[in-house]
Amino acid sequence: MGIHARRPRQTLAQAPMSDTARKAMCDINTTPLIDVMLVLLITLILALPILTHAVKLDLPSASPPPKRLPPEVVDIDIDFDGTLVWNGRVVSSMQQLEGYFRAEANKDSPPEIHLRPDRHARYDVVAKVLASAQRNRLKKLGFVNTGEFAD
Repeated sequence: MGIHARRPRQTLAQAPMSDTARKAMCDINTTPLIDVMLVLLITLILALPILTHAVKLDLPSASPPPKRLPPEVVDIDIDFDGTLVWNGRVVSSMQQLEGYFRAEANKDSPPEIHLRPDRHARYDVVAKVLASAQRNRLKKLGFVNTGEFAD
C-alpha cells in the first residue's frame, strides 16, 4: 500500500471524545423534571380547597330501638303415661289443652311453646298436642329436651 493509506471512517459513537465533551454528556436535563413538578404543584393548589370544603348536614337524631322483652314461654311436659302438664299444672283432657291454646293464641304476642315429651311417651299424644297447637295458629313451638333422646 502506499503512503497515503486510507484510514477507516469512524462513526460518531466510535469517535474519541475529549474530557469536556464527556462531562457535558453526564449531566441530566432537568427541565422536564421541573415542568412535571410545577404541574403537580398547580394540581395540588387547585385540589386542596375542594378537599377541605365541608358540607354541613343536619341529620335527624335517631332514638335507640326499644328494648325487646323476652317472649312469654309456656312449658308443656308429656309424661311417659300420656299425662300433660301445662306450666306445672296437670291438664285433665285434650279439650282443656285446646282451651289453653285458644287463650294464648288470642293474646297480642303469642307465647313460645316449649314441648318436653318423655323419651317413652307415645307419639300419638305428642302428635295430638302438635296438631292442637297448629289448629290454634301457634307458630313458635319447639322441642327443648332433644339431648335426652340421644343414646
